Amino acid sequence: MKNRNCHFRHNEHHPRIGFGLFLIALGLALLVATNDLLHLGGVSEYFNWKTAMIFIGVLLFLNLEFVGGVFLIAGGVWFMRDEIFPFASEQFKSFFWPSIIALGGVAFILTALFKKRCIR
Repeated sequence: MKNRNCHFRHNEHHPRIGFGLFLIALGLALLVATNDLLHLGGVSEYFNWKTAMIFIGVLLFLNLEFVGGVFLIAGGVWFMRDEIFPFASEQFKSFFWPSIIALGGVAFILTALFKKRCIR
């Protein structure tokens, strides 16, 4: 009988993959900022605490940490809603967080499916 280490996660990324995903996401963010693809203004308008929340959320999502990723992206979008969705109505505001909480539940399920722990 083989002695298995039950503390590692089945689909865990190698650290270089996580760093590579970080560089890809950073490169895409810089591409969007330098070309003003979201029409926010200068590069300094793209890099603030709200966009940092979204950026870190995307990185977590890419590293299969769905719950944290969903909530960080949702928080960043909520604080940037006036810039992203200038037409946001009260109906949008009343449906946003309940929808995010439901997506958080889906994220918990996806995380459980993608990251099964060894049980022994």
